[in-house]
Amino acid sequence: MTRPPVELVIFDCDGVLVDSERIAVKVDAVIMADLGCTFSEEEIIERFVGSPTEVYTAAVEERLGRPLEKGWLRQYEHLYLAAFEAELTAVDGVEEALNDLTIPVCVASNSSPASIRRTLEIAALSDLFEGRIFSAADVPRSKPAPDLFLHAAHSMGVEPERCVVIEDSAYGVQAARAAGMRAFGYCGGLTPASRLKGPGTTLFDDMRDLPRMLANVAR
Repeated sequence: MTRPPVELVIFDCDGVLVDSERIAVKVDAVIMADLGCTFSEEEIIERFVGSPTEVYTAAVEERLGRPLEKGWLRQYEHLYLAAFEAELTAVDGVEEALNDLTIPVCVASNSSPASIRRTLEIAALSDLFEGRIFSAADVPRSKPAPDLFLHAAHSMGVEPERCVVIEDSAYGVQAARAAGMRAFGYCGGLTPASRLKGPGTTLFDDMRDLPRMLANVAR
């Protein structure tokens, strides 16, 4: 059965637009060590990249053997910000891809609205998404639930089946599938292709290829 043309491209932020995951994993390791529990960078990538805060918190509490205070992560936010200010860049090739796209785009991320805007500003991408930024704070459930992608599509006035989601995490592609959207899994970052592949998902590892790939499904 022929699927309808693509009318909206929904981008995740971290690891898709901004190359933040590599930086965040190192900060995560520092935070966990400070709390008194140790996760290797490999474990962090496997378990936490793209995850909602609830998953992150539950895993840390399990390893610590005690609950954490509500809002515990806020005391460490300055570490992420300082690292991003010093090292963050746009994902290789994504600015060229965005400039070549003729389909409307937006951002939908599990991060907070302030964090999304700040990282896009640091990476000099914020102007490309002005007024089209959606956060898990806008919906009852974060990824891997479909709520955020459905909210973004509704806000942009596009039916889910006419949307394509660009994701780099297992949680993200799961949310796209649950929303009834086509997923493009970017495996040029930290998450291996094996964790992204699945029904309705196209894998790619170079952002410069994205406009051509989308053109092939947009017709």
